[in-house]
Amino acid sequence: MRGPTKTFRLVATVPLVAALTLGGCSGQPSGAPAPSPTRIEFVPKVRGIPYFEAMNTGGLDAAKQLGVAWHTTGPSTVDPADQVTILRDLIAKKVDVIVVAPNDPAALAGVIAEARAKGIHVLTSDTDAPGTQREVFVNQASAQGIGTALVNALMAKTGGAGQYAIVSCGPAAANLNTWIAVQKEYASAHYPKAELVETVYAGEDEDTATTLAKELMARHPGLTGLIGECTTSAPGVAKAVGDQQRIGQVFTVGVGTPQAIKPYLLDGSCSQSVLWNVESLGYLTAWTAKQVADGKPLSPVNKVSLELPSVKYDAATKTVLLGDPLLITADNVDQFKY
Repeated sequence: MRGPTKTFRLVATVPLVAALTLGGCSGQPSGAPAPSPTRIEFVPKVRGIPYFEAMNTGGLDAAKQLGVAWHTTGPSTVDPADQVTILRDLIAKKVDVIVVAPNDPAALAGVIAEARAKGIHVLTSDTDAPGTQREVFVNQASAQGIGTALVNALMAKTGGAGQYAIVSCGPAAANLNTWIAVQKEYASAHYPKAELVETVYAGEDEDTATTLAKELMARHPGLTGLIGECTTSAPGVAKAVGDQQRIGQVFTVGVGTPQAIKPYLLDGSCSQSVLWNVESLGYLTAWTAKQVADGKPLSPVNKVSLELPSVKYDAATKTVLLGDPLLITADNVDQFKY
């Protein structure tokens, strides 16, 4: 009796071992498809500008390390309707996560709700959409930090006095409008001899920013400063000052990507750029999207990577913060390749 019993058990064990070997450690049957990687789609304000290309580079780098799929689809204009169309297309494709930098947060509220109703995660990055169903905002730096840095940089050149103007981008861009509000309040409290004479909007077009800056200098002959509020208007206002041969008379600062603003830092038409590491923002965006997709809670302080060891998360506002702004000058501009 014992002999046959042992033989029976041995025969039964052999195919079991073989099955485990063929199926792998997970025990999946041979030939079972591997699970698809999380699909993250990033929708910037507009395609083809260096800032969002740098964000895309950071997102792609994170995707390789995290094992997710990252793709960018940007509109050709800053018309909010173009972003709505893209988001609806991504909903139809049943992607896992949509990350958007809204041109007009209110215009996207409905389509964000549609995506969430379909079980698609939605985050904002670079620009928030408060009051919508977005789950997390990946913020580059605090509005207070950016706004005060821009004002201080300009006032250091104008002596804390004189007339200045702002050339912004989209009139409904939540991040830019928040920064401008901070600038107005901070300048009023700390530089009472300075006067903000006008704020104009150039969309995301550098040539338009240059034209508007020239018009501002013509309308306000006593103008001593210009702030380029976004990465296309910052080089635009500097170019205008150079074109009008007003270097040393009208000072500019702005939110400019390093290599785009470099020529103007070197010729003196731009005094300083206030930014952040844009590639790191893209990396953090992809990392956060994967955390949300995996259902992993964010901690008050998160170790994202060796370069981002202590990223803060504010649960009350559902905001991940990259960190403090960078001050880019002619001395350090070559440290950044984008």
